[in-house]
Order: sequence, then C-alpha cells, then structure tokens
Amino acid sequence: MNIVISGGGTGGHIYPALALIKEIKRHEPDSRILYIGTEKGLEAQIIPKEGIAFESVYITGFKRSLSFDNVKTVARFLKATRRAKRIIHDFKPDVVVGTGGYVCGPVVYAASALGIPTLVHEQNVIPGLTNKFLSRYTSRVAVTFSGSATYFPQGKTVVTGNPRATEVALADKDAGLASLNVPEGKRYVLIVGGSRGARAINEAVVDMAASFSDYPDYHFIYVTGEVHYEKTLEALQRNGKLPTNMTVRPFIYNMPEVLAGIDLIVNRAGASFLAEITALGLPSILIPSPYVTNNHQEKNARWLEAKGAARVIIESELSGSAMLAEIDEVLKDGKRIETMRSAAKALGQPDAATLVYNELKAIARA
Repeated sequence: MNIVISGGGTGGHIYPALALIKEIKRHEPDSRILYIGTEKGLEAQIIPKEGIAFESVYITGFKRSLSFDNVKTVARFLKATRRAKRIIHDFKPDVVVGTGGYVCGPVVYAASALGIPTLVHEQNVIPGLTNKFLSRYTSRVAVTFSGSATYFPQGKTVVTGNPRATEVALADKDAGLASLNVPEGKRYVLIVGGSRGARAINEAVVDMAASFSDYPDYHFIYVTGEVHYEKTLEALQRNGKLPTNMTVRPFIYNMPEVLAGIDLIVNRAGASFLAEITALGLPSILIPSPYVTNNHQEKNARWLEAKGAARVIIESELSGSAMLAEIDEVLKDGKRIETMRSAAKALGQPDAATLVYNELKAIARA
C-alpha cells in the first residue's frame, strides 16, 4: 500500500502514527509511507530521524472563543488544503490516516475531497475539535476508549485502542536501560513532563533532587524536555552536585524500551502515554496538564486512578516534597505496587496497532 499519515503538535499524536507505520511495515515491508506535518511541530524533528519521507503544510488551530484569528485560520486551512491536495495527488496513496492535531484537518479533508479512503484515530476520552470535524468526511474513525465512540457517527466508528501500546509491549527492556548507562539492581523511577517537558514538574524535581541521596535503592531518570534542559540543569547544579542516583536527559528517543525497564513513572496524562503504561502494566503517578482542551488529561488520569492503576497529583498541589512522598509511598509497599501493576495491565490493549492496520486494509481502495 501507499499510505499518507498526518499527525502533529505533540508526541501524543506522533508516536501512535510511528507505531502504526511499524505495524504496516511488519505486514507489508514494501509499502510506501509519506508523513505530512507542520514545519514547527515536534513531528518535523522526530519523523525525518526515523527515515520517513516528510512534507509540511502551514496551519494553525481554531480558538474556541470568538476571535478574528479564526478568520485567518480559515484562510490558512484553505491554503493548506490546496497544498495537501497537490502532495496527495503526486504520492497517490491508497489510504490517508490522521492521528490528531490540527495539521490533520486539511490533510484528511483534502484526501476525502479527492475520493481517497481515510481513517482518523482519536486517542483521548474527550475528542478534539479536529477529529470531530473530520468525522463527517472520513471513511472510518478509530478510538482508543469505548466512551469516545458516542461522539462520532455510528457505523463508521470502531474501538481499536492506541497503536502505541503494541510498540511498547514488544520493547526490549534491557536495551532501554543499557542505553541510559544506569547502574544495575535499582528500583527505577522515570520522571517526564510530556513530550516537550513541563516547567512545574521540572521545578518540583529541582526542589527535591537534593533528597535523592536519601533513597540509595532508587535511581531517578529525569527527562526535562529539550527546551527546558539547559535552564533546569543549571538550577540543579546551583542547588549542589547532581546526586549519583540521578540521570538527566533532555529527551529520550527510545522511550518504549526505557519504559519497559522501569518500576514507576511520573508523567502527564496524555492518552498515548496511558496506552503505553497500561500495555506494560506500569504503575504511575500522574500530574495532568491543566492547559489542555476540555481538561482531558485530568479525565484520563482519573480514569486510571479509579481503576487502581495510578495516583494523581493536581498541578496546583504539586511540590517536590509531595512528589517524592508519593514515589516512596508506592515503591516501598510491595503489595501496593503489584496491585497497581495488575490493574494497569488489565487495561492494556497490546494488539491495538494490528486492529488499526486491519481497518486500513478494509477501507483501502483497490
């Protein structure tokens, strides 16, 4: 098959796309893939590094409040749709896939206008504006959570899970830890602030890092986000020498392998991330971002917490001492961590990528 995939803005839209591409290549090694994103999105950095052909369109998202900027966005949408049509016409795909983010709007819409089968994938419990708009035109809607199906047209909506879960479930945990050069025989805690990092989480880690030496059995792996790395590293060093049981990285590109080897993760509550940790049965402490549409991260986090798979700290209540206390509370209680691990595993969907691939095959034009 020839396949165009579009998704961007955050890792939550990009990594499911990458997982799906790997699944397609596993079934059809000779398939041709073209990724369409934006020049300024995270996808422009990640996709070319994976050796995947990349094209870009210029588009911005709609504001939910009345704004003159929305008039400009309509003009950009029309211009991006025209460019997407040219790209798609030249590539001649059998199917076009959107995994979220406003870049999918003109790409999937252009494909639909050209009569090419399309599929959009929704990762969150509460769908975004772009996917709700595209659901009127697309051939198929694949959702991660069954509760999302009510927001989309019946008859074209299927529950598949998130393709990222499949990639993580197959990861090599020994390779992940080895790539970080961490000491063996520890309890590994991974702290991340989402794909771009989060200032509030960085500040909490800086605040508590001096206490890490009091927990010699734990090794803390801390991912700052590339834009925050230099400033955060300087702050850590101002507070004293980095603890020997701490590894600091700006970004981790082999995250599935690293996730497979750790004991506990602290992170935001994006849907793709939840798919990863449930596929692995990984206990988590979730700090949902308060800056996302419809507060969907807290809804995601509370869903996991209600199932017994996670603990939740609201950002307004976040501090270094609060985070460290939660980490120690989970790790020191063997029964609790096993209960959380079992609860997370019960929610996992490790065959999600295969299910989405099967939907692509079903709708692809002959």
